[in-house]
Amino acid sequence: MAQATKQLSRRSYFFWATVFFLGIFSLMALLYFATRKVDYVWRWYRVPQYFYYKDKVEVRSQIEGQVEKIVAGQKANVVVVTGPDGSEEYQIPGKDIRVGEGDYIYPGDILGVHQKWKVGILLQGLWLTLKVSLISIIFGILIGLIVGLARISANPALKWSAITYIELIRGSPLLVQIFIWYFVLGTVINTLLAKNGMAQLPPLWFGVASLAVFAGAYVAEIVRAGIQSIHRGQMEAARSLGMTYPQAMRHVILPQAFRRILPPLAGQFISLIKDSSLLGIIAIRELTKATREVVTTSLQPFELWFVCALLYLVLTFGLSMFVQYLERRTVVS
Repeated sequence: MAQATKQLSRRSYFFWATVFFLGIFSLMALLYFATRKVDYVWRWYRVPQYFYYKDKVEVRSQIEGQVEKIVAGQKANVVVVTGPDGSEEYQIPGKDIRVGEGDYIYPGDILGVHQKWKVGILLQGLWLTLKVSLISIIFGILIGLIVGLARISANPALKWSAITYIELIRGSPLLVQIFIWYFVLGTVINTLLAKNGMAQLPPLWFGVASLAVFAGAYVAEIVRAGIQSIHRGQMEAARSLGMTYPQAMRHVILPQAFRRILPPLAGQFISLIKDSSLLGIIAIRELTKATREVVTTSLQPFELWFVCALLYLVLTFGLSMFVQYLERRTVVS
């Protein structure tokens, strides 16, 4: 009987797995035939250049003078230009030298040309999105942990301050908060820094601040719910062993709560990665803004937006897998 049930369960598993893959292939075929009906020329071969490309670099003279000599080297040729104010050396990799010894040149004249690999705009946007998201997640966790503990505190000043912060942040759109951080707080902060002779903060840090503060409000509620889900007897038992309240929270309550809040934290941070696409409105060239700029110049909206969505999927899926790994580690420990 048990063997028959096991075989039936296995057949059912393979049947529904087949249904799943047939559904995926059907959707892909439907998308393919739909795109064939659109009057659009697909140019996937042009997409890789927006990740990594070989650029032509022109080495130009900065002074007026005469080419005194050209010295051939193993890695680069050296062109020495001597003028009234002295001489300068220019290194030119490769053999494409556009001047000869004795030539008289002026500032801006091309001395040589060489090829150099450069990072494309999509890869730059992907890196900036990853950087902004990681920094925002770290600060969001710190803010959320502090505010979450204050939210369950018996001190009314801490508790009411935490509630006010959470309700204000969760009650307004992230887009509005980004505008406030950049146009209002950013203007005030940079004005004060400029008056005191200090360097102004770039828009990137106001974008990070808006994301971190926004995520911190949600993380605080997740932390609060995770701590309150632990039975009250755990705290009483820890206190009866002579632990102080901070020690009991650190060694007994928070480790247990951490296991329970990992899944909702993962969902919040995945949303944060996607919300970082709003930072393009304050001139931060993250992945979405970089894609929009490339679409404007290349007129390839279909390919590039598909690639943009795929890159976001890679980031969010990677974070999801990392959180699942942490869940397995905490269960084992």
